[in-house]
This record gives sequence, C-alpha cells and structure tokens, in this order.
Amino acid sequence: MPATVIDGKAVAQSVRSDVKTKIAETKAKYPHFKPHLAIVQVGGRDDSSVYIRMKERAAKEAGIDFTLQKLPETVSQAELLEKVRVLNDDYRIHGILVQMPLPSHIDETSVVEAIDYQKDVDGFHTINIGNMAKKSAEPLFLPCTPKGIITLLRSTGIELGGKRAVVLGRSDIVGAPVATLLTAENATVTLCHSKTQDVESIVREADIVVVAIGKTEFVKGNWIKPGAVVIDVGTNGVPDSTKKSGMRWVGDVEYSKAAEKASAITPVPGGVGPMTVAMLMENTFASAKRWFELSRERKISPLSLELKTPVPKDIEIAMQQTPKHMEVLCRELGLSPGEYELYGATKAKIGLDVLKRLEHRKDGRYIVVTGITPTPLGEGKSTTTIGLVQALGAHLNKVAFACVRQPSQGPTFGIKGGAAGGGYSQVIPMDEFNLHLTGDIHAVTAANNLLAAAIDARMFHENTQTNKALFNRLCPAQKGVRKFAPVMLKRLQKLGINKTQPEELTEEEVAHFARLDIDPETITWQRVVDINDRFLRKITVGQNPTEKGQERTTGYDIAVASEVMAVLALATDLKDMRQRLGNMVIASSKSGEPITADDIGIGGALTVLMKDAIKPNLMQTLEGTPVLVHAGPFANIAHGNSSILADKIALKLAGTEPEMEPGYVVTEAGFGADMGMEKFFDIKCRVSGLVPDAVVIVATVRALKMHGGAPDVVAGKPLPDAYTEENLEFLEKGCANLSKHIENAKKFGISVIVAINRFTSDTDAEMELIRKLSLAAGADDAVACDHWARGGLGAVDLGKAVVTACEKDKEFKFLYDLDQPIEKKIETICKEIYGADGVELSDLAKSKIETYTKQGFGSLPICMAKTQYSFSHDGALKGVPTGFTVPIRDIRASVGAGFLYPLVGSMQTMPGLPTRPCFFDVDLDDEGKVVGLF
Repeated sequence: MPATVIDGKAVAQSVRSDVKTKIAETKAKYPHFKPHLAIVQVGGRDDSSVYIRMKERAAKEAGIDFTLQKLPETVSQAELLEKVRVLNDDYRIHGILVQMPLPSHIDETSVVEAIDYQKDVDGFHTINIGNMAKKSAEPLFLPCTPKGIITLLRSTGIELGGKRAVVLGRSDIVGAPVATLLTAENATVTLCHSKTQDVESIVREADIVVVAIGKTEFVKGNWIKPGAVVIDVGTNGVPDSTKKSGMRWVGDVEYSKAAEKASAITPVPGGVGPMTVAMLMENTFASAKRWFELSRERKISPLSLELKTPVPKDIEIAMQQTPKHMEVLCRELGLSPGEYELYGATKAKIGLDVLKRLEHRKDGRYIVVTGITPTPLGEGKSTTTIGLVQALGAHLNKVAFACVRQPSQGPTFGIKGGAAGGGYSQVIPMDEFNLHLTGDIHAVTAANNLLAAAIDARMFHENTQTNKALFNRLCPAQKGVRKFAPVMLKRLQKLGINKTQPEELTEEEVAHFARLDIDPETITWQRVVDINDRFLRKITVGQNPTEKGQERTTGYDIAVASEVMAVLALATDLKDMRQRLGNMVIASSKSGEPITADDIGIGGALTVLMKDAIKPNLMQTLEGTPVLVHAGPFANIAHGNSSILADKIALKLAGTEPEMEPGYVVTEAGFGADMGMEKFFDIKCRVSGLVPDAVVIVATVRALKMHGGAPDVVAGKPLPDAYTEENLEFLEKGCANLSKHIENAKKFGISVIVAINRFTSDTDAEMELIRKLSLAAGADDAVACDHWARGGLGAVDLGKAVVTACEKDKEFKFLYDLDQPIEKKIETICKEIYGADGVELSDLAKSKIETYTKQGFGSLPICMAKTQYSFSHDGALKGVPTGFTVPIRDIRASVGAGFLYPLVGSMQTMPGLPTRPCFFDVDLDDEGKVVGLF
C-alpha cells in the first residue's frame, strides 16, 4: 500500500493559523501585545533574500511585526555585532536571527553567540542547544527545522517512544539536534554520518528515518523497512528539460521507491521546507509571550533583618546588611537589560525608555509623605518613608517603591548628617547614598557654573568689543561660509528677526542680536558648590588685571539650591529639560528685558552636561525593596520634592494591567506640610499631571510637645522631663499644629493618614490622644509605628492604613487657579495654608509683580520661600500662630523651573559649618569601610 504523503504545507499552515489565532486572542485582551521579529541580512544573496521574503510574509500573515536590517557585504564583524547588541537591548524586539550564510570574513559562531539567547528564535545559541541536550533542562527555543521535523512525525500519529530511529547527517543545523530531540522523545537513535559503515543495514532496521546529508537520492527505496516513516530533509537540484526552469528538486531519498514501502513520507518540495518558517513563527510568538509575562512579573524577594536591642548606630546597621546585586533587583522589577545602567553592584540608573514601554499601564497608587512643622527634635519623614515601603514590600506582599531626594554633602558633613533614613529603615548602601551617588549633583554643579562663567564672559566681551567685532566672533566664517548656530535662531525669533543668514542682518539687527546688554545689578545667577561654606556667601569676581576692571560682587549657593536642580526635579523628559534649561532667566537687560540661558547660547550645552543626570537612580532599602533616588531641590526657595521622572517611572513599574494588583509609590516632600506638601500639589502635580491617592503626615510626641510649649531644648544638655515622661497637656496643645496640617491636606481632596513615629518613652495614653485629635481634625486614620527599631515590621499597621486610604474615592483639586493674579495666589497660600490674616507687599515686590506680569510670567505657580520652622514668617512662633500678616520683601522668578518664589524674610542659600561639624566622625576603618557617617 503506498505511503501516506506527509503534507508539510498543510501542517505548516495549521501551525501558522494556530499562531495567528493565539496572537489575535492575546492582542484582543492586551492591545499592547506586539510580537516582533527582526532579521539581519548581510549582503544581497538572492537565495537569502527569497528566504527572508518568505519569513516576512509569514510574519505579517500571523500578526507579527517584522523588521529587516540590511547591512552591506563589507560590514565588519564589530559593526554586525553592534547591530545585534542594539536589537538585544530593544524591548520591542522578541526574536532575532542573522540570515546565514555570512561573508567569509565574519565568524558565524561569534555572531550566533552574540544574540541574546532569550531572543534566539532560530534556536542555535549555545545555551539553547546545551539545554536541549540536557535531560534536566529545557531550552527556550528549539531549532526551527528539527522542531518542524518532530511536529511532522507527530502529525502521522506514530508513537515515538521505543521506536528505532536513524538520522543520516550530523550537522549542527539539522542532524545532531534532530537526534537529540528524538532521544528526548524516548526513541532509540542511531546517528549516521560519512564515516558510518554499512549505512544500508542500519537504515533497514529503522522505524523512523530522517535524512539530511545533501546527496541526491542517497537512500534507496529498498533500504526502507516496511511501514517506516521517512522524513526527507534534502533539497537537491537536478537537470530536467521538461521544467520551465530546466531544473527539478529532489530529496536525499529515492522517493518513488521509498513511498512503496514506507507508511508515511515527506515529499520534496512541500515536506520539511514549509515547517521551518512555521516553527520560526511559533518560536517568535512564544518569545513575545514569554517577554510579555516577564514584564508583568514583579517578584521582589525581601532581605531579612537581624534586629538588635539597643538599636545600633545607623552606619553600623547599614554595614551589617548585604545588599542585593542591583542586577537582581532590576530583574525583580521587570526591567530589561537595556533599560538600566549599573553603577557598580549597588546602584543603577533607569533609562527613560521604560516609560514608553509601559505607557499602556495604569499608574500604581501614589502617596506623599510629609510632616508637621519641623523642630530640632526631628519628625522622621525619611525614616517613615523607608519604613512604610519596607512594610508594604517586605511584609504585606505589595510592590512598593520609595522616591526620595538625593542628599547634599552640605548637611552630610555639616550639622544634620545623612538623609538615608535611620535605624532599621534605611536606604543602603547609606555611605554611597549620602556621598557622590552617581554624580548627579556634580552634573548640576558643572552646568550651573558653566552658565555663571558664560554670563561674566559675555559681559566682558560686550564691554570690550564693537558690535561688528562681537557679531563676527559669534558667527565666524568657516570655509568662507557663515551661519547661525541653532540656538541663535531661537534668539532671532525672540527678537522678531525673521532671517536665517548672518549676511541678511542690518546694522541695527546685528547690534540687537549680538549685544545682550546685561544689567549687572539684576543678575540672579550665582556659582554653586556642594558643601557648606559661609565665606562664599558674598565674593568679588573680576579682580585680575586681565578682566580690565570689570569687578562685580556675587556669591555662591549650595549646589542643591541651583535652579538647574529644580529643573531636573520638574522635567518630564529630555526635551522638556532642554527647554527649561534654555528658558532660565539669569538677569534683565538694561532696557528691562529678561535674559535667558538660550540668549547666551548655552541651553544645549547645559543639557549635554545633564543628559545622564536626568535618569533616576535605583537603590534599595535594608529589606531589599526598591528606592528611586533623584534630584534634591531646596524645600524653601524651590519645591523640595524628588523628581517627577522618578515618580512616573516608579508608578509605571508599580502600575497595573488586567489581572495585576496595583503597587504603591511613596514619595517624600521636604519640610512640613505647609511647605513641601503644598508645593507637591500645586507645583509638582500640575507639571506632572499625576493625581495622588493619599497623604501621610509624620509626627512625634516630642515634636508635638515642643509645639505645645514644652521647654526649649539646649544642645549638649539632657532632654527636659516633659519630653521623656507622659505630659498630655503639652501634647494636646501641640496637636493643634498637626490638626492644622491635616485640615490643609484635606483641602486638596484626598485621604490623610497620620503616622506617629513612636519612641520607647511614649505612652499608650499619648498615642490615643494623638489618634483622637487627628480623627477629629479630619484624618482618615492615625497609626503608631516603630519602624526605626523594627524596620518594616514596625510599620505594618501604617501600611495597612495606607492601602485602605488609597482605595477611597478622591476629589483632588489645586489650591488656586494659575490664571489668578500673582498677588491673589500668594494671598491664597498665606491665608489658606499658613492661617495668616493677609500679606504685605514691599515696593520691590509690587514692582516685581508688575514686571513679571508684563514679561508673561504671571500665570506661573507660586513657590513660597519662607522659614520651615513655623506656619508664619517667624520661625520662633510654634504651634498654630494667628493674627499675623506675611511680609513679602521680594519676588523672584525661576522661569526654567516654572515658578515664582516670593521671599518672606531672609533665605539662606549657602549654609555654614558649625563649630563641631559632622565630618569629625567620618573616616575609613582598617578594612576601608566608611565609619561615623550619621
């Protein structure tokens, strides 16, 4: 009885149809699911092009995106490997293959091994081949042709287990892997090759024959055991005058004779060939599905804590914990290798492309941590932020991120110490966190000081050159051609000069373009350094004879007070940062026009210096949960929050898709709720478009007692008894400060939780009093926590309260409308948030309002620059002062950052070192470890 023809075309079409159906079903449920195959072709071989077109048609038919990268025959191996690397790192690509054969000057093995084995849909990477050969392992992909052969065998209904199988040919592409796969199917396999003796007798005993040797009709029909299944992989051209092409295709088996004895046989063509492409589609779909599932996995393995009593110093706790390698944490978060850059083993930067990949996700829950009005006793906002995230992530099985500011080296070596949290709720490694980290503050310093140097240089050159000479140097001829730099065209447009060639400008236009005419008295831009140095608060520059008498008085700020830092924190992407840096106003011209960084021509250079700093830094807590550390703007002259980009990336990584539980992002706002929280809502949330779910207000019994009139604390002396013993009278009076912050937070329409950062001396009665008064003031809950002593375990109740609060309905609203007059916006903040009777504007402030309104800055939000130590303008007034008027002595513009900041009293932007700075305690031990840092 003649053999059944194994119709490879039909089987392949069935496989392809199944892949198409599964892709369509997955896309219907997850519209962002887009399988993508990329093929690299070197040179233009006709046969390779034919094969590629077949794969492209099959991919498009199945619903798989297809990319072809064509490279010239002369491409170097290094260039080809770089192309492969780029495809490896592209999250949109799920399958990669380099079309073989390659030119002789390229090592094919090196190219195959360069492909990420997780995208090796051809199945030839050593890892996939090796796992295929191991009984205890499973490869991600099987080679397409061998996989297709096994599929064809199964289509015949033959039971492979226990059968005798013979494979002729031991190539890496077909023979050897087919033998391995048949062995895995429990067949007894003989692999024959050119050195095998008496092949005929071996074939005669076979129940399954697979031939892939490339020799025309090598296996004769009378060799075939009656009832055997024959798979002919060969494709050999023989002359045939009856064919239009003059050629017909035959296999490695004498088909007509073999078909008389076999039970099933593949034809040539139409047998194995179509299966290769079908299996490629199946592998690509499997890869896309695997990457899709990986992107949804967020399995963060907590680190255990060894809690000790009494609690050791912060640095000792930090040094005792072994952090996860950052690569491990990145994988746990679902980041692909191309989305992060390692800075050693414990720090990384996250690329902004992750926002594009996850744009389909709904954001996770968004919580801002703030505090009562600060006191010298401290409230523990950073410690609570970290403890809450440890509770959510390590104990409540939630995906949870902390987003905190990068600390300045000023307080680290000055009076405050580090800012990594404290006790068993810290960011680690805390020494790296508190010092250079990844160099973002250094980048801010470089950008700020480059602009400062450019301002003085521009004034010097304008004061020493004619208009024509100045213009000729700004637009020099290169090879006889003069042209404007792109940033110059922006200035021309600002001036209303609609010309693009330097030769077209009139003398008047040349003067207007080239001469910024900066008024030195209006320069607001100072140099910065990231240390406390009181002697730089006011300096004189230009004293050298080479400056030709152009002296002026200026000064230094601490680096985190730079507007560049505020821009970094409020930028929404690289393009937005470029725009903001260019828009920074550094002075006015003598005619009163604002002079920007782009007028000086430096916006692009500043962006280049900041191009890496814009990527948020990833670290971890003591319990191995993720922390994004990014930006560190002042909370008085600026908005005092970590970056929008860090929050956005965290919210997407903690975000939801169908069948995914939302994660939590806890971001910290600087100083008390009247400062950092109000600015978080009215500035940061306006720019970001993000809507928060809850506020956590941190308080301590001791700080509340100070607001209630408890005795002053004197440095170096023991705390008065009122702070270490139960005193409900001071506490109740002080809770008025907490109540006012709660009322303020509720004005924005979201849930409020009070976190009582508990000390060992605090009593249950004190806890209950704070809870009662908090609920009376409108808080949704008030929870005591001791995360400083117990890590995340001590904040579990707080975590549960936050989860509950985030599920409540919210009606988020801003405090004021941007289109209100500047004075009205200032007054609204002072009355509604501070409890003032009103504001009193100085003549200078009134003049500035008039100027900024005329210059088009009137619709910017307000960033109040006042003391953090009181609701009022007087830091000595604790509790909830009343009956005061806020004096506004000046108003300044951070146009690049995007806000106006009224000055209430004198703001110190360069701290000084105390008599006994923290640096006395900082050193390295004999093993090179940092000691004494906080």
